[in-house]
Amino acid sequence: MTTVSLALSWNPIDWPLTRGAIPRAVLVAGWGSLLFLACYARTRGWWRLRLPAALVTAAGLSLLLDTAVDDWWHPFPEGTPRYVTWWIAVALLGLALVGFRMRGTTLRRKLLAVGAGALVLLMASSQVNRGFDQFPTGRVMLAGWLTKTQDLTTGKAAATVGRPPGKALEDVWQPPADLPNKGTVSSVTFPGTRSGFQSRDGYVYLPPAYQANPRPLLPVVVLLGGQPGTPDDWVLYGQVAEGLDDFAAEHHGLAPIVVMPDQLGSTWNNTLCLDSNIANVQTFLAADVPDWVHNNLQTAEGRKSWAIAGASMGGTCALQLAVNAPEVYGSFLDMSGQDEPTLGSREETVKAAFDGDNAKFDAVDPLQVLARKKFPDTAAAIVVGRDDSEFRPQQEKVFRAVKEAGMQAKYDLMPGGHGWVIFRPGIVGQLPWLARQTGMIR
Repeated sequence: MTTVSLALSWNPIDWPLTRGAIPRAVLVAGWGSLLFLACYARTRGWWRLRLPAALVTAAGLSLLLDTAVDDWWHPFPEGTPRYVTWWIAVALLGLALVGFRMRGTTLRRKLLAVGAGALVLLMASSQVNRGFDQFPTGRVMLAGWLTKTQDLTTGKAAATVGRPPGKALEDVWQPPADLPNKGTVSSVTFPGTRSGFQSRDGYVYLPPAYQANPRPLLPVVVLLGGQPGTPDDWVLYGQVAEGLDDFAAEHHGLAPIVVMPDQLGSTWNNTLCLDSNIANVQTFLAADVPDWVHNNLQTAEGRKSWAIAGASMGGTCALQLAVNAPEVYGSFLDMSGQDEPTLGSREETVKAAFDGDNAKFDAVDPLQVLARKKFPDTAAAIVVGRDDSEFRPQQEKVFRAVKEAGMQAKYDLMPGGHGWVIFRPGIVGQLPWLARQTGMIR
């Protein structure tokens, strides 16, 4: 099949947006448009006045925006990634050049300038997307409209299949002939009964085997997103259901039950995943969410059948819950997390969360807990991008700490930086490990 025939037969919304010909073409068109906006001129006034003014305006707006976001608003504890700051500056330069071309010219040239400016904005957006990989295809970009949820299966099956001692669940599971090909994704409310935490609705993935009778008693993975974030990030952008369905297809319909609660409360909020002045999120994740699962689903019991996983801030949360609630979670997956919960600095964090009481923070800070206690019955997987200069050193520190605390730990480096380029393949790649740790497969 030729490249042309393949392109014609492939649905356009599945064409890759972060690799291949499309982002390269956008990059070439964007830089060409920026050069046109900067250099095409018929008067000396453009070179003497308007171009310098556009450059100064773009530089000033970039500096102001950087100060407003990272110094005043400070939504990201680690600061805005440098490549994002760079491409925002390029976009602002394009807008400034368009603005200074609007005066004293024909309608045709105005429209031409606006079109060129649009290509610069498209280029900047494309490059940010390439770095974070949130929208690898148009289908993922449209997932909010294309993805449908199903009603949650809450009834109890009369007969169940559990894992016998010394065996994996897969060893004794016989799938029925009418087993569905795919699992279900349902939107659910996790009440903060004990914590008082007001979370947004989350999601639950139930694999095909959950619909069978007798029903296998499956392990549970609590999966957390990053900050900023929304509860549907893993469903829409992480494509976690597709990865779980593929795993189930290779294991006779078996896959973990994946529970995706909201640990933030709102998109930009940073709860630190602690019980503190900010919110009681540790209790929410260690008590309220498990209580909801036990009351509404049939699952395997015991800490060995429960794992917690997450990416970025969610990875930090997974580490925290594993060491502060080891009676609930027997294993954890930390993808690109931090070495401690933070609002930006230790001083700022302790002040906001514990009224400046360092002893209260030390009591729950994961690395300090690991230095005081041993966890020989906990398994840990640490995953980070090879090019992640911000989080890789922190993950290496975490890996050393969990090893010294006696955990059964592994450390995996993946190609890429920080974002869905790591999180999306990371969770799929770690499913076999999670399934083995929770007793589902050998």
